[in-house]
Amino acid sequence: MHITSKELAHVAAAEAPRFDMYSGIHKALRAFMADTLLALGRMDATDEEDLARCEERMLQLLGLCGSHLAHENQFVHAAIEARAPGASDRIGHEHEEHVQEIAQLAGQLAQLRLASPAQRPAAAQALYRALSLFIAGNFQHMHVEETAHNAVLWARYTDAELAAIHDALVASIPPEEMMLVARWLVPFMNPMERAMLCADMRAKAPAPAFAALLATVRPHLSTREWDKLARALDL
Repeated sequence: MHITSKELAHVAAAEAPRFDMYSGIHKALRAFMADTLLALGRMDATDEEDLARCEERMLQLLGLCGSHLAHENQFVHAAIEARAPGASDRIGHEHEEHVQEIAQLAGQLAQLRLASPAQRPAAAQALYRALSLFIAGNFQHMHVEETAHNAVLWARYTDAELAAIHDALVASIPPEEMMLVARWLVPFMNPMERAMLCADMRAKAPAPAFAALLATVRPHLSTREWDKLARALDL
């Protein structure tokens, strides 16, 4: 299916904000990707502790990227195809490519770990460059989803329907993965987005789970950011 310029214009011309399933998680992924790339770039590949820390970070990122692809395929692409057959083909093919790229990056990471101390700096530089290309492609990919895919979704679904799809997606995420998402999601939202998300999560999650979420994100918020969130939530 061809996504028309009229549908794309609908994204920019919407008079009131529409429900956007992509906005929050994409902020989290962009932040996690950028931070991991910076950490890899400054890593001392001959320092075992530094290498282990970056290895764990990369494995977390790659795992989250893989899960994100699966969630989008199962919930978002299914919704698109249900009412606009073929509209997710391009991004679907890119998802297949990303799965391969994630496996290749994991392989390079394993090679770095097995390399001799003399070989590690070169292996680390190669991994850094490969990760930067993966991130660059993902940034473009996410832009298409936020524009072209939202155009299709907004033209064919109400906000209530989109919220229900999103809630089903979130409910499918295991608690450990959700905490990792929250760590990169909440701190990198603007104050209004952060307050709205946390209020929604407090309404839907058990009190201990919400308390754990706040404990996870608070160290990554400035004092001013935390104060604004606490006021918004009447904490």
